[in-house]
This record gives sequence, structure tokens and C-alpha cells, in this order.
Amino acid sequence: MWDPTTYLRYGDERSRPFFDLLARVPADRPRAVVDLGCGPGNLTGALAERWPDSTVAGLDSSAEMIARAGAAASPVDFAVGDVRDWRPGPDVDVAVSNAVLQWVPGHRELLTRWARELPAGAWLAVQVPGNFDAPSHRALREVAARPAWRAGVAPLLREAPVDDAAGYAELLTGAGCAVDAWETTYVHLLPARADADHPVLTWMEGTALRPVRAALDAAGWADFRAELGVRLAQAYPVRHGQVQFPFRRVFFVARTGARAEENL
Repeated sequence: MWDPTTYLRYGDERSRPFFDLLARVPADRPRAVVDLGCGPGNLTGALAERWPDSTVAGLDSSAEMIARAGAAASPVDFAVGDVRDWRPGPDVDVAVSNAVLQWVPGHRELLTRWARELPAGAWLAVQVPGNFDAPSHRALREVAARPAWRAGVAPLLREAPVDDAAGYAELLTGAGCAVDAWETTYVHLLPARADADHPVLTWMEGTALRPVRAALDAAGWADFRAELGVRLAQAYPVRHGQVQFPFRRVFFVARTGARAEENL
């Protein structure tokens, strides 16, 4: 279960990659725009603001996220659904997927299908986190490997579920697209209060720790969380009242049915 409030604790930091991705989509007047894995819908509204004459839809597998999205006044049509089942209509000129596909096994095949099913000249814009080898995730896997959690938690974690920018560029070029791919490491400066949990721990509770929390009872979760918090405090020390949290992200924008030599 996704918790929109927990996810939005660091809303500004989580939203910045979305706008950096969107800045590289030069679509003028798309007929229809789809946000695949829209979450609580706070960013999907930006698509409607940028393209006010377009039909904008948001899709997410979490009923809790869609309930939050639908509660806001917005011209967006939100619906519960699995991105793996989504098929683009003939008028979808822009498809956006922000921080979603790392959760989807076999998403490379899914990307290839989307690229081939979208109309010619459509834009497919994707961002995925690329921080699975960061100290935060290494600490998470180390704690999960402890005897108390090895059987129930370790199988839920993923070593490297995403490719790098070059890998996605090769994949989508092979699917007949012109591709713009890049990587960015953001250094988030997270406020750290002496009377609060370590900020990287609270960040991870909104995403990476979600399946761990679901797998444990209250006591097991408290123990797991406490041990992980100690490791995170060592990996990300507090300096000047804040924690430096480098976060690598992978981006790619593909134009379907375009020649590889075309400029995006």
C-alpha cells in the first residue's frame, strides 16, 4: 500500500526530476497526454497547465494514490490501472513515466512495446532512479540479509532493476526512435533535526522501504527500521544541521518513428 502523505514528505526534491524531464519534451499541441504511474497526481496537473488544449490522463496502480489525486480540483482524468496493461490510443502524442518503471519487472520489453504502439512522432519521456548502488540501498540490503529478516525481506529487494542512460538509448534507438538520454546526480540537502529520525530514513519510507514495511509486523518493522537508521546515520552524517543525500537519476526522451539522426 502506498501512503501519499509519506511519499510527499520531500515533494520539492521528488518533483524536480519531473520538471527537468518535461523540459526536454518539445511537443507543441499534443492531442492526448498520459502520466503513467501518476502517484498522488500533484505533478500530473503540470501537464494540463503546459498543454491546456490537450486531453490529460493519469494512471496508477494504487487506489490510495488515485483517491488523493482525484480529490484535487484538476482537469485530469485519473484512473486506477497497471502500466503493464496500458495500450496507447491513436491520439496519445505524449506519454510520461516518472519514477515508476524501476518497480516493473521486464520494463525494457514494455518500453519497446510502447515505442512501437505510440503514433509516429509521439514523445515517450521517462525518468527512473539510478541510486540502487548508493550507500542507502547498500545499507538496506545489508540489514535485510541479517538472519532475522533474510527469508522474509531480502527477496523483496532489487540489486539493479534499471539500466543506465546509454542502455535505454540503445534500446529505443533499436525500436526506431530518436533518443535524448542523460543522467543527473542531485545533491539533496535534507534538514536534520536532533529530535527527529534521520532524514534519509524518512525519505526511504516513502518508496524503497514500502515493501519491507508491508512484509513485517509492528515489532519486526520497528527493529528493522532502528537498525537501518543507525547505518544510514553513519553513511550520511549530519553537518551544519543537514544531510547531503546524493541521488542519481536516469532520463530519456524518445520520439517515435523518427530517424536516429534527427535532433530532439
